[in-house]
Amino acid sequence: MSVAKKEFKKVTTHVLQEMKRTGEKISMLTAYDYTMAKIVDNGGIDVILVGDSASNVMHGHETTLPITLSQMIDHAAAVVRAVDRALVVVDLPFGTYQGNSKEALNSAIRIMKESGAHAVKLEGGKEVKESIERILTAGIPVMGHLGLIPQSIYKFGTYTVRAKEEDEAAKLLEDAATLEKSGCFAIVLEKIPANLAEKVAKSVTIPVIGIGAGGGVDGQVLVTHDMMGMTHEFSPRFLRRYLNLYTEMTEAVKHYVSDIKSKDFPNSNEQY
Repeated sequence: MSVAKKEFKKVTTHVLQEMKRTGEKISMLTAYDYTMAKIVDNGGIDVILVGDSASNVMHGHETTLPITLSQMIDHAAAVVRAVDRALVVVDLPFGTYQGNSKEALNSAIRIMKESGAHAVKLEGGKEVKESIERILTAGIPVMGHLGLIPQSIYKFGTYTVRAKEEDEAAKLLEDAATLEKSGCFAIVLEKIPANLAEKVAKSVTIPVIGIGAGGGVDGQVLVTHDMMGMTHEFSPRFLRRYLNLYTEMTEAVKHYVSDIKSKDFPNSNEQY
């Protein structure tokens, strides 16, 4: 099975399906603004997630729950304006789809119309089946999310690894099958045992993208600010930092402040 990277002019849900079929791993990162999205897209990423993690990363909240639909649309619109190649997926925020499929449809339509995004993502299994199916009636692609589901943090009370017990693992497998049958084009698996994640990926025909779910899935996703080392408090086992921008940017600011205080900036070449 070939794992060579194939260049696609534009990544679509069909392209992701083809990547799974040929064994090419799918790359996915978050972005919440124009500048970061431009960098990530130019780097060759396959999928950009406008995640409700913006609640933490961009707005400073402790959880993902406070961010609103309008805020998500604003972030998504900025990202879409920057992107040429990647598929842009937007999280439906907490309270915009749970328990009310009509509201779920209206929320998804707002995201697609007002931001220009390509798909939406929501958390949960069989309990959100009706919402998924209703969104799909409008022709809007849906990505699922199982395992650790941050919008339910107060239900579980912890961000620990999910589905370690046999009963929860069996439910997760059933939920993955339900999401595929309902019409989801892909599933994110967050923070579950690697052997279970690989089993899920092999049990469905749609792409499975992991975060803290091992290497046996069809792709990987990280929060860009974590991957680039812009955050420093968050250090889970699954996070690989490719840069240490928190330290580098802090030092740059200190240097800038010092140059101003010492009257070194601006020099004669930096003025008109």
